[in-house]
Parts: sequence; structure tokens; C-alpha cells
Amino acid sequence: MSEILVLVEHADGAVKKVTLELLTLARSLGTPAAVWLGSGASADALATLGEYGAEKVYVADSADLDDYLVAPKAEVLARVVADSGAGAVLIPSTAEGKEVAGRVAIKTGSGIITDAVGVAPDLTATQSVFGGSTVVKSKVATGTPIITVRTNSIAPEASAAAATRVDVSADVSDVAKSARVTGRTVAQKGGRPELSEAAIVVSGGRGVGGADGFGVVEALADTLGAAVGASRAATDAGWYPHQFQVGQTGKTVSPQLYIANGISGAIQHRAGMQTSKTIVVVNKDPEAPIFELADFGVVGDLFAVVPQLTDEISKRKA
Repeated sequence: MSEILVLVEHADGAVKKVTLELLTLARSLGTPAAVWLGSGASADALATLGEYGAEKVYVADSADLDDYLVAPKAEVLARVVADSGAGAVLIPSTAEGKEVAGRVAIKTGSGIITDAVGVAPDLTATQSVFGGSTVVKSKVATGTPIITVRTNSIAPEASAAAATRVDVSADVSDVAKSARVTGRTVAQKGGRPELSEAAIVVSGGRGVGGADGFGVVEALADTLGAAVGASRAATDAGWYPHQFQVGQTGKTVSPQLYIANGISGAIQHRAGMQTSKTIVVVNKDPEAPIFELADFGVVGDLFAVVPQLTDEISKRKA
């Protein structure tokens, strides 16, 4: 079976959950092999990759891959693709991941598919497009399929493998070093999961009425161990920080459970969450478009409904 390369997303030496999802998917397509670009590839990190099926881990350990923008990563990954004869490449569908994917596709003369929510054994990818109104089946016709996959599209499942380390050259051209990272600011994190990786997301929209209204949304999220999201209307109004915006111009999420509170369901918001496995809607307008996506819906005032839900969940957890 051909190797299916998975680009590892990592931070501070820790493997991110989306990588484990892609390794799980890769096992159904061929022989999984991870590609670690940058520093921090510790024995523990490689063991984690092996736990989820990586037979090999190609490691390019160089500060150049950390200290510059995506061009050096794309150069090294393209070289690994060519040298390994990979059958396909799976990349997290993040902003950086999609840029790396596009550059690798050009360098290898390959077709690219972005924002897949599933990949069949014959490498046919499933995409949800036009705000979720259309499901598309796509297949790369030229070169090595380069496919970016949305976070939370696959449930990660462990399956131990060797995770043999293979060191590869991290040499890159001067052209690839044209844009250097000049500084980093560590994002302040609370106790909630990161929005794009969370298994449960609780969001608020215009219906919360103001910044204070997000208190009931946050209380429900904390009871469920969920991330908090917001619609564009809420973030544009200054009620919640923009980094928590869910939608076409914000973050795309695909959690196991998405609870939308006071969100009407504008097309750009739906495009960012409509692949969620289960969608629960609380809205006092029975004609709100978001009810079209709902698996479960409650027509009512969110300030009456959500606190009751929070209390009931708390009782059952006690």
C-alpha cells in the first residue's frame, strides 16, 4: 500500500488533535506516515504519532521551519512527497495548512482539494460547499492528491504502529526565506478548549442582546466543557472577541455538538458550522433559517431556555 503522508500540526512539542484525526483517516487509505516540520520532535511526540498509526515519522528539524513563514515548510514537504512516492497527502484545513497545501500542489504538479469532510479509500473527497447547500464528491486527476481536511471531521482512534523516525534534509532555498517571523505573542488562553478543535461548541448571536448576554452562553459551555463561539453580528457589535467568530469569514468548526443560541442563521455563519454532527438551536423566531440545519430546535427565549439546560446538565453531572 502507498504511504499516506500526514502533515503534523504541533505546538510547543505537543501533537494537536487534528493530526490524530488525520492519522486515523490515513489508515483507511494506505500506510500512514507523519511529516514533522520544525523543532520539538521528541520521543514522546513520536510515540503519540505511533499510537495513532504512523508507521514512519519524517522529521525535518530546523529553526528555518519555525522562524520563517510557510514557504520553507512547503519546500521540504514537497521534497518528502517526491522522495517517498506517497499516494496522497493529508493536511489540516487551517489557514496555514491550506497555504502549505497550495504551494506543495504547485511544486509537485498535483491537484488539490480543500476543506474535505471525508475521504473514501479511492481518494474521492467529500466537500460541503455553497454554505452547506451542496455536497460535492471530488477526486484529484493529476499528480499526488493534496487534500486538506476540516478539524473534527473524523473521530481519532488509536492503533499502535512503529513510528520509525526518518530524518530528512531541512535545507531550503533563499527565496523561501524571503519572509521571516519577527516576533510572537502568546495568546491568552482560559480553561476552555480551542474553538477550532473543540468537540462541543456553544455559540451566541444577535439574540443575546449585548456583551452581558454571553454570560448564559459561557455558563452552558463551561458546564459541557465546551468552547464558546459567536456570530459575526455579535463580534462586529463588540459583544465578543473576533477570534471566536464562527463563519465563512471567521473560523470553520465541525464539532460533535453545536448549540446555537440567538443566531438567525445567515449563510456565512452556516458555512462555518453546518458540518457539525449534531446541531441544537435555541431561537425565539420559529422562521429563523438556522432551524433548517437543526437536529433539535427549541423555539423560545434563550434567557429562559439556556439557564434551565445548564441547571439540568449540572444536576445530572452531580
